[in-house]
This record gives sequence, structure tokens and C-alpha cells, in this order.
Amino acid sequence: MTRLQANLLLLVTGAIWGAGFVAQSTAMQAIGPLWFIGLRFAIASLVALPLALVEARRTTRPLARANLPGFAAVGLSLFGGAVTQQIGIQTTTVTNSGFLTGLYIIFVPILSVLLFRRMPHWVVWPAAAMSLFGIFLLGGGKLTALSSGDYLTIVCAVFWALQIIFIGIVGPKADRPMALSLTQFLICAIGGIALGMAYEPISLEALQRAVPEILFAGLFSSGIAFICQIVAQRHTTAAQAAIFLSSEALFAALFGVLLLGETIPPIGYAGCAILFLAMLSVEIVPELGKKDRSAATDNRG
Repeated sequence: MTRLQANLLLLVTGAIWGAGFVAQSTAMQAIGPLWFIGLRFAIASLVALPLALVEARRTTRPLARANLPGFAAVGLSLFGGAVTQQIGIQTTTVTNSGFLTGLYIIFVPILSVLLFRRMPHWVVWPAAAMSLFGIFLLGGGKLTALSSGDYLTIVCAVFWALQIIFIGIVGPKADRPMALSLTQFLICAIGGIALGMAYEPISLEALQRAVPEILFAGLFSSGIAFICQIVAQRHTTAAQAAIFLSSEALFAALFGVLLLGETIPPIGYAGCAILFLAMLSVEIVPELGKKDRSAATDNRG
């Protein structure tokens, strides 16, 4: 898989997540966030299980135990992000949630440098700022006063950033994308169901009302999308992946219009254009740099 194909796959992932944002919002009318997380990732585990078994049969070497802590770090980061986002969405506005979740675009390169001394390509910094500004405009160019849900969403953005970074580190090293997918899904499923049983009442009627959202989130925005993310990140950097995944905000706005009757403010279309330019710059600028270096090498030869 080329880097271009990987980034296009991440764009598809962002589209699925954007559609899943609608399911995340409407599901809260029936069941609590912890049960929703546990059940959606239980379904995602069923999606990943046969793929992980096929992968295990085809591999030439067993999964090294040294990779297990990294797998756990990916799963715990995903669980932390899912919980804080799902709880936070109940006490914040859609505008605030979309913008604050998008902070992971900035957190990924910053945390990569601070925690792992991994310096991204220079174009990532302006592209990340452009993406964040595009999301801000997409939400109407305003941010209301911060609530407890907003602070949880900021924490969520940190967890998302860590999940993206850990996948970038562990995924290529382990070379077992389906096993990694299954591991993170199981951690989220077990954690969500366990905490849901402890803290959230549930009824058969509530479950029946939330079945469409649980199935969509489990099959598509959890199962398929996160698997696509892990496969694609084996062929691109974490910082670049974060920018393409930020298309989630663009697609969330689009599906909000199509499925919920919401509207995009005029300034939001400028935000869409800025997001697109940010993704385009991350794809094109590194390639231009490679061509320049290649031409300089040929000239010296």
C-alpha cells in the first residue's frame, strides 16, 4: 500500500466516523454512554475476531509478548477517548464538541515530540493549524462558554492523540493489524460493559430503542473504521494520519445536514475548503520535497 492509498483509506475512515457521530448523538436518548461503548465495541470485536484468526493462521511467526503492552496502550487510549467523548457529548454543544475533539490534530505532533522525540515533517504544523481552523469555521466560527462536557472533550482529544501515536509505533513493529484491532475492541467492550453494569441502569426496552445506533456504530464506525485506521497507519505517519482523520468533522457536518436536517453556516463552507487544502498540502508537499532531493542527486551524479 502506498502512502497515498493509506491516506485515502484514512479519509474513508473519517467519513465513516462522521456518519457515526449521528448515531452517537441519537443513542444517548435511549441508553447511557458506558453501555453504548461496551455494546458497540462488543460488536466490533465480533467483526475483528474472524479476521484476527485468519491473520494468525497465515502469519509465519507468533505474536511477540513484547508487543502486548503496546497493544494494551492502544486499547486503553481508545477506551479513554470513547468514554470522555461519549459522556462529554451529553453536556456540550455539537459545535464545541466538534471543535474540541479536533484538538487531537495539534496534540499528535506535540505529544510525538515531547514523549517520543519524533519530529514530523514541517508541513504538518501549518496543516494541523489549518485543519483546526477549518473545523472551527465549520462549526460556525464561534465557541460558547466551556462546560464540564467541554473539558471532558479536551481530555478525549488527548486520548485520541495517544491512540494514533501508539498505533504508529506498535502497528508496524508487530505487523499484526487484526490482532491489534481485536485487542483494542475487547478492552473497550469489557471496560464499557463492566462500568455500565456498575453505574448505569439498563432495560430491554432501552436496548431495543438503541439497536440501530449500536449496530451501526459497532459494525461501521467501530469495527470497519478502526480496522481501516490501523491498516492505513502502517504506511503513513501519525501526524499525517491525524490530519486526514480530521475529515470526520467535515463528514459529520455533511451527514448532519442529510440525516438530521441541520444546516452548515455560510462560513462553514470556507472551513470545508481549508480542511481540504490542509489534507492536500500534507499529501503533496512531502512528495515535492522527494522530487527536489531526487533531482539534486541526479544533478550531482
